[in-house]
Order: sequence, then C-alpha cells, then structure tokens
Amino acid sequence: MVRLLRPFGRVVTYTRLLHLCIVIVWPSMLLFIKEAWWTWVLAAALLAPVGLVPAMRSVEGLQARLLLTGHRQDSGSTGIVVTPSASWGDRARLVVWLEVRLLLGCATSMFTFQLLLASVDLVSSAFGRDVEEGALLPLEGHHWWHVLLAPLSLGALALTVVGSGHLITALAHRLLGPSPAERLAALEERTEQLLERTRIARELHDSIGHALTVAVVQAGAARAAGDPAFTDRALEAIEETGRAALEDLERVLGVLRESGRPVSSRPTLTDADRLLESARASGTKVDIDMTGPLDTVPGPVSREGYRILQESLTNVLRHADCAPARVRVAVADGTLTLEVRNPLADDIPGPGRGSGLRGIRERAALLGGHARTGPDQGDWQVHVELPLS
Repeated sequence: MVRLLRPFGRVVTYTRLLHLCIVIVWPSMLLFIKEAWWTWVLAAALLAPVGLVPAMRSVEGLQARLLLTGHRQDSGSTGIVVTPSASWGDRARLVVWLEVRLLLGCATSMFTFQLLLASVDLVSSAFGRDVEEGALLPLEGHHWWHVLLAPLSLGALALTVVGSGHLITALAHRLLGPSPAERLAALEERTEQLLERTRIARELHDSIGHALTVAVVQAGAARAAGDPAFTDRALEAIEETGRAALEDLERVLGVLRESGRPVSSRPTLTDADRLLESARASGTKVDIDMTGPLDTVPGPVSREGYRILQESLTNVLRHADCAPARVRVAVADGTLTLEVRNPLADDIPGPGRGSGLRGIRERAALLGGHARTGPDQGDWQVHVELPLS
C-alpha cells in the first residue's frame, strides 16, 4: 500500500501533470472565440510550423527537463537535450512531440477533471443531493451505496495522473532525446575525455616515478659512500629532480582544473638534457647520440617521445642498478627513432611486466608507431619508432 502511494509524495508527479495542463491553455482561449470542434484542429495545425523553428527544441527541452525529470541542467541522466534543432529529422521529431503533447494534455486534463467531479457527485448523490446534467457518471436516484463507488473514481484519477506522467516522460526521452549524430558526438567527446585521463595518468607515473627513483638511488648512494662532498651533490640532484617533478605535477593539476588549457607547456625532446643530467647525477653513465632536426618534430610526437625517454631512463635507474646506458635519438625519413640500451641485470623484467613498459607501448601505439622492449644481444633494449606525420 505504501508503495502505491509513494508517487504522490514526489514533486515530479505534480510537475508532470502541470506540464500536460500548460499545453492546453492557449488552445482553450480559442474556445472563447468559437466553441467548436475545429478549434482543436486549428490548434494542432498551428503547431506544425512552430515545430520547424530550431529554437523551439530548446524551449521544449528546458520545459521537459525541469518539469518531467526535475533536472535544471544536463546531468547525463535525463536524456533530454536542449540544443536547437540541427537537422530536418530533429524538426520532424519536435513536430510529433508537440502534437502528441497537445493530444495527451487534452485527454489527461479532461479525464482528471471529470473523474474528480465524478467522485464529488457520488458522495453528493449518497447524501441526497441532485447531480447536474453532463456528469461523467449518469446517476439515477439517491442511494447510500453510491459513496462506495467514490474510491474507484479516485483510484482511476490517481492512475490517470501517474500513468500520463510516466507516458509523457517516456515520449520526451524518445522525441526530445539526442539524435544519432548527437549520440555519436557525445560518445566521441567521452572517448576524448577518457584518453585525456589516461594520458594524465601516464604523465604522473612518468614524472613522479622518475623523480622518486632518482631520489631513492641518490639517497642510497650517498649513505653508502659516506663522503660529504658526494652527499652534497646527491642532495642537490634530489632537489633539482624534485623541483622538476613539482613543476610537472602543477602543470598536470592545471590541466585538470582547466580543460581548455593548451598542452604546449609540456616538455619535449628539446628538453631532454635535464633527463640526461638527472640520470648522470644519479650515478648512471649516459652516452647519447642525437641525429636529425629535433626542432622539426611535431609537438605531440616530441612530447610523447620525451616521456618515453624519461620512462626508459627511469627503468635503467630502477632495475639496472645505475648501469651505463646508451641513448640514440634519430629523426630521418619521416620517423623518430628512440633507443635506450643498457647491460642486462640479474632481475630482468619480462616483456609484459611493469606499468612503465606498458605505458611505452601504449604511447607508441596511440601515435601509430611501435615499440620493442626486452633482451637483445646481451643488453636490455627499448626501441621505439614513431611516425612524424
């Protein structure tokens, strides 16, 4: 019983009824001019050209979203759009919506009013009062049992109010919902957001992971060396690496706060010197061979190349016990080639282990390139090729 009465405790039940009643206000004004059946036909005919106006979709969408769902703004759950009509298909659906809303509004208003009057007439008849002509239920005589029929009339009234509200809401989702083109655009936007979040996660992993690895290696080496001069150099390297990581963290958080912020401030391969200096300060001997015009590498490729190089050097520090590394960066024949090699350590990560290695392969795949990671001729190799186009 409580479940049946629950809809009448919700505000949206009554706003849906209001939404249906509003639509018959202006056609009812025509009845003051001429009380005839063709006034409703005229009202329905006038709605057709109105539905062809693109802005009417926004007007109807806002009304439906507020009165039928209770949402002022799109929360992703209403399924009702408020943008103007962008195609003739949108206009056609809006015309159908206006006609259906008028028809359902007329029927709901009539039955609601008549059923309410019927309940009053049944009670009045049971107490000996005459019922006026034109009532929904023709009552002859005055019988006490008429009052027993009043709950049935009230039940039908409740069913009409709730049922018509659910029906008009379902039609609104169908006729005022996004078109296939809009659904595709929303899906593409959602995909872009997910890709951006994945990229930011990689940014944090590469930057913060590199800084923490350098700090741990430097701290361990300084403690083992027991040399004040070496300790000073280690602390300086930790400080510089930490400052760079904080800058990267601030930039990434800025991207999260401002979705429209450009990514041009991200480091590129032209900033690779700070990576090499950080690795060398950690005790790793790094030999680098750079060929080709790095300044001509497109921004997205250069930025992702920087992160790939950063993750590769981090793996050397983390897994190869600061073994000497050989870095090759080449730009030739429309391809950027990155290669980092170091002698194999005892603890060799498998080809599919480690989020860093997966990140390298994912970055390369997103740019249309490919990456190879694993043992090669007595060395551990990271070899990445990225197309420049």
